[in-house]
Amino acid sequence: MRTYTLKKQPGLPLYEALYRAIREDILTGTLLPGEKLPSKRALASNLEVGKTTVEAAYAQLLEEGYISSRERSGFFVEAVEPQKKARPVQPVTESVPLPRQGADLTGNGTGQFPFSVWIRLQREVILDYGERLLLPVDSRGAPETRTAIAKNLGDFRGMTVDPENILIGAGTDFLYNLLLQLLGQDKVYGVEDPGYGKIRKIYAAGGVRCLPIPMDESGIRPDSLGGARVLHISPSHHFPTGIVMPLHRRRALIDWARRTDGFIIEDDYDTEFRFRGHPLPPMQTMDPERVIYMNTFSKTLFPSIRISYMVLPAGLMARFREKLGFYGCTVPSFEQYTLARFLDRGYFEKHINRMRKFYRARRNRVIAMLAGCPAAGKFTILEQDAGLHFLLKVETALDDNALTALFAQSGLRVQPLGSFYTSPREDCRGMLVINYSAVDEKALEEGLGKLEI
Repeated sequence: MRTYTLKKQPGLPLYEALYRAIREDILTGTLLPGEKLPSKRALASNLEVGKTTVEAAYAQLLEEGYISSRERSGFFVEAVEPQKKARPVQPVTESVPLPRQGADLTGNGTGQFPFSVWIRLQREVILDYGERLLLPVDSRGAPETRTAIAKNLGDFRGMTVDPENILIGAGTDFLYNLLLQLLGQDKVYGVEDPGYGKIRKIYAAGGVRCLPIPMDESGIRPDSLGGARVLHISPSHHFPTGIVMPLHRRRALIDWARRTDGFIIEDDYDTEFRFRGHPLPPMQTMDPERVIYMNTFSKTLFPSIRISYMVLPAGLMARFREKLGFYGCTVPSFEQYTLARFLDRGYFEKHINRMRKFYRARRNRVIAMLAGCPAAGKFTILEQDAGLHFLLKVETALDDNALTALFAQSGLRVQPLGSFYTSPREDCRGMLVINYSAVDEKALEEGLGKLEI
């Protein structure tokens, strides 16, 4: 009789351990097809376990087809394809990318987040909601969270928003795809050029035609909208140029939307970090029926939270509930309830104020480093006193590839403004987008000290 050694393992019943041991012998060919297994009583006696343990293991093997039962004869091994011994899997030692050497002036960072407060609120939510956390929430998001977001928008962006018209989703990527289904894939979508390339990729993957709209010093140009019927813009702080769209241009675009029965997607990403004055009210306040307002907590809190939201015009929300309301909310209720308390109790406001001071100080240090380095005479800093990036004009005859390579030789990773356009441009030669939110300041100072242009 084959002998099995059964050891108690936390969370693993004995019958499960026996079932796995026999199944392994069958799959590896140790037990051959047609071979008879010991009787339940004999195996239980041999293993010094209860008969019910063997019965449960045999029952599982029967159900999965590894063995068969013959009346008055016992249990026999079934013919299954032998399993080859798998090579040992090497443990993964790097779950996240290692930091790049030198100073990275292209990526986003986060820090100073009040984890102790967030964890305390999570404990409260678990105690207060209990098993209700296991229940699904409204497809638009938890009412508590939508109400908290509406109040926050009213307090800090001057918006009057009905929580019923807020839709929460796991990241703006998901919301963009919802909008494609809601607004229609037969329309032409106008996007800023230059602009955030991922938006163009998502719309293209959704099967719609994207029209790159050129920009001037006031933002996207109304005379170049062509056949577009949906505009995706960031009027309060454009990425990557930093342009803030003035009121006269906003009015022109609102007039266009009313005249053409079009819609404007207002991406308000990154506007919380403004270091001077107050931002203009969102375009959504100018026409709530023509403007779809979007924002995210990924930049203001931490990227992995994946909570974004949009404020839909009432008519579009009714269409969503009728045609797309079958979608389940993609953000866990646990995180939503925690965020609602974080907003309601003023922690979000305190965090933003603290981060605004932190990033302003970092921005000033980065600018001071640029102004004091050996190549400072070749630099002109173009800034809008907002957001976590600015433009750096470098006086050089080098093309973008050669310029970025030159910076890389000194341990500085930079991205040219030209890379954000849909087609190559000569008029932005030497323009670099400097994103300082995640930069290693010591590495930046060392790199600038070695940079020769």
